[in-house]
Amino acid sequence: MLASTACAQDPTPAPPPPGKVLFERQTESVSPDAQPGVQARPGQQAVPPTTQPATPQPSSPELTDADRSAVTLTAYDLDVRLTPATSALTARALLTLRNTGAQPLTTIALQISSTLHWESATLIDGAKRTTLPLSQHLLDTDTDHTGKSSEAILTLPQPLAPGATITLDTFYSGTITQSAERLERIGATEAQGAEADWDQIAPGNTALRGFGNVLWYPIAGPQIFLGQGADLFQAVGRVRLANEQVPFHLRLAVAYQSDPPVAIYFCGRREPLHTLPDDPDAPVASGSGLATADFPMQLIGFRTPNLFLFDHNETLIAPLPVAASSSSSTNSGTPPMPTASPSAWVGSHDTPPMLAVESGEDATLPRLADSAESIAPLLEHWFGAPPLSALTVLDHTGQPFEDGPFLVAPISTLAGSDASSALAHSLTHAWVQTGQPWMDEGLAQFAALLWVEQSLGRTRAIAELNDLLQPLVFVEPLVPMQTAQPASTPLPAPIGEPLITATNELYYRRKAVAVWFMLRGIVGDDALCETLAAWRMQPPSHASAREQALELEKLLEKTSGKDLAWFFHDWVLNDQGLPDLSIVDVITRDLSSDQLHKSGWLVSVTVRNDGGATAEVPVIIRSGTFSTTKRLLIPAYGQVSDRVLVEAPPTQVVLNDGTTPEVRISLHQRDLVPQPQH
Repeated sequence: MLASTACAQDPTPAPPPPGKVLFERQTESVSPDAQPGVQARPGQQAVPPTTQPATPQPSSPELTDADRSAVTLTAYDLDVRLTPATSALTARALLTLRNTGAQPLTTIALQISSTLHWESATLIDGAKRTTLPLSQHLLDTDTDHTGKSSEAILTLPQPLAPGATITLDTFYSGTITQSAERLERIGATEAQGAEADWDQIAPGNTALRGFGNVLWYPIAGPQIFLGQGADLFQAVGRVRLANEQVPFHLRLAVAYQSDPPVAIYFCGRREPLHTLPDDPDAPVASGSGLATADFPMQLIGFRTPNLFLFDHNETLIAPLPVAASSSSSTNSGTPPMPTASPSAWVGSHDTPPMLAVESGEDATLPRLADSAESIAPLLEHWFGAPPLSALTVLDHTGQPFEDGPFLVAPISTLAGSDASSALAHSLTHAWVQTGQPWMDEGLAQFAALLWVEQSLGRTRAIAELNDLLQPLVFVEPLVPMQTAQPASTPLPAPIGEPLITATNELYYRRKAVAVWFMLRGIVGDDALCETLAAWRMQPPSHASAREQALELEKLLEKTSGKDLAWFFHDWVLNDQGLPDLSIVDVITRDLSSDQLHKSGWLVSVTVRNDGGATAEVPVIIRSGTFSTTKRLLIPAYGQVSDRVLVEAPPTQVVLNDGTTPEVRISLHQRDLVPQPQH
């Protein structure tokens, strides 16, 4: 898939190189730009402003990961100035912090990219402002592309009690250029590093993906390293979940020369830039000035704050056919424009475009439009019409990045015929924007496999689904059977992730796509299409993820007439692990001598589930080239039997069709040699 995680992928999953500094988990030096009066850390002499240590010097850590994790940022209010010509960033950040630890905090640790430096921090308490003592040092961590952060240690005038909050007014500045130091440190080549870590501030190419790629805004948290399993990627997921209810206000100014930039995308939201030329009478080619934008306070949602500067207006391509849009819509009203909408121009067309592309490769646009137009009927069939917004595509070489209906990817690759499923994935984000990752990402992956099924057949689609689900077996918990425990013994809690609170892509994308495939098999295509088309048109909800899942369950039950409480309990609201199915017994009986039936075969199938999740799967009785299918509901740690009447001698029994993930395999077969009975 072209769509990827927000965090740079590790191209060479080798262990981190040995070294004293790395294993001590902390290195430090005072910023070369330390201001007069800024305190050095205890036992360390401040470095004069003109002195730059050649390498960070190791020291014994004074803060633990627990100390760093005890600080949670609950609100951001940023004023940021970018100067692409010099890669410079200057920022003032009003931050609200809470002590989520168990002990009072006397110091606060905040981190930004190692190429930025802290200038000051002030504690705001009503009308009172107190300048805080500030020391800063370099800290080894792969949450930034340089492999280090600039960590400020702020000493509070009085301890911050558990659960208490404070507001800080901070200033920092520096430069952000492309760096792949963290990847090269674990063995990546320069080319591999540039492919994955492309964040920078530069003329014509300003892109900042946030935590896990580049720390252009302050964060608080422990040291995390690539090469240590999936620690970094799991941390990105946890931070996204923690950010869902965090408000963020951004005021941006971009210093430009010659042609001014036209727009900024922040967390998928587009704002045009308003220019303030230094000399209104100067020719554009030789002019200069500031371009500004204001993103009002809004919840971050399940994402990392990211920022992309557009130097040229997007090209609108691939309009939906008017007839298709009007006939397949399940809602006669105009859909509300979500906050992720590229801009008001999307709603200004009689036939909204599916794509808004910023690219210099005009010759590739027709192929990309053709591909999108071929995919549109599938998305309209499953989700209704029209899309809620256009999919914005920023043409960019290197590893793709996706944030809802905003995609950074090379359009030459995206327009290729072998990338149609990837485009179907990304286009789904233009149709479905619920804010729930297991819905948005799961349905995007679902649509990609539906396209594979339509283009290459169901067998190929199920094969790709099983490839996606293969890693899930290694992370799903083994839920103990309740009857095996004494009544007085509490059951251990499962270690997996319920979909409604999942932070790992293995769950909210891969397991979620299996959930949608299973629901399709249980309720049927028509009921699922009708439910999804109605569900996505609902106004934004402030209900919890659990409440929204229960509302979806009720709507799907109403549409299909099926009881789905068991399914949502085991597969969405909780993580009960995976089923573990097996064919226990198959008994066949020839009915040709039966006075009642005269002909046919009766096949009795007994199936067992040794896993913790209830499953409804198809049982297929094959009779040569003919087959008969019946669905069985097999409870966790349970066994069921059913009988199927077939017209010809049965030759094979198949349990599960590969769409329900299992602990071991997702396809069970037993060949039959029927014995006639007289």
